[in-house]
Amino acid sequence: MTASAPDASTFYTGACLLPDDLKVDAEHLYRVLRTIDDLVDEHDPQAERRVEALERWAGGHRAETPDTRLLTELAERRPLPRRALIEFCRGMRHDLNRGVIDTEDSLEQYCQHVGGAVGTMLARIFEASHREGESKLAILGRAFQRTHILRDIDVDHAEGRLYIAASTIERFGFPVPGAREALLRDQIARAEQLYEQAGEATAFFPRARQAIALTVALYREILREIEREGYR
Repeated sequence: MTASAPDASTFYTGACLLPDDLKVDAEHLYRVLRTIDDLVDEHDPQAERRVEALERWAGGHRAETPDTRLLTELAERRPLPRRALIEFCRGMRHDLNRGVIDTEDSLEQYCQHVGGAVGTMLARIFEASHREGESKLAILGRAFQRTHILRDIDVDHAEGRLYIAASTIERFGFPVPGAREALLRDQIARAEQLYEQAGEATAFFPRARQAIALTVALYREILREIEREGYR
């Protein structure tokens, strides 16, 4: 799975610490992004049409799907950044077209499209107290996406997907079980650098502070688990 929208169990665990109004709106956004992500992952015949409808809606044009209806309802309450939704759709296009990730820079761009853009949208829902909060959640979104990639590396490979940069594979070798410790150490360090860059992101979200802190802790624990298991 591309897992661009937050993982279900992690999302709902963190969301239970949100105030009710933020929780409802975050769940609405989650439902849209998760649905599109799953359709793309499953090569559903509807995927192309549903992504195109999101792009049209984000561009200010009329588009009638269950996803755009939910977004229209949500946008009446929250100032959704439509540019971030367009970024998310670019990530979905990458997966629809089975795009190749050549370098760490292109991987970082992909993580921004499918993870950082989600963070930007959530920052509006979580009522950032300062514009810097938006950039902090975008960084966390990229960190979460890199964590997903490492957690799902074998599942993705079995389904014909690869989200490790070709340049990194050239440097460390293909990430097969039992021969990928160096690669995973490198990739975990890159993810941890993003978590550190996000710093005290919670300071910009008084009403969502606990939910964000818990979600970050859960995601970083995934990296610790990979290490404890000997990078298998």
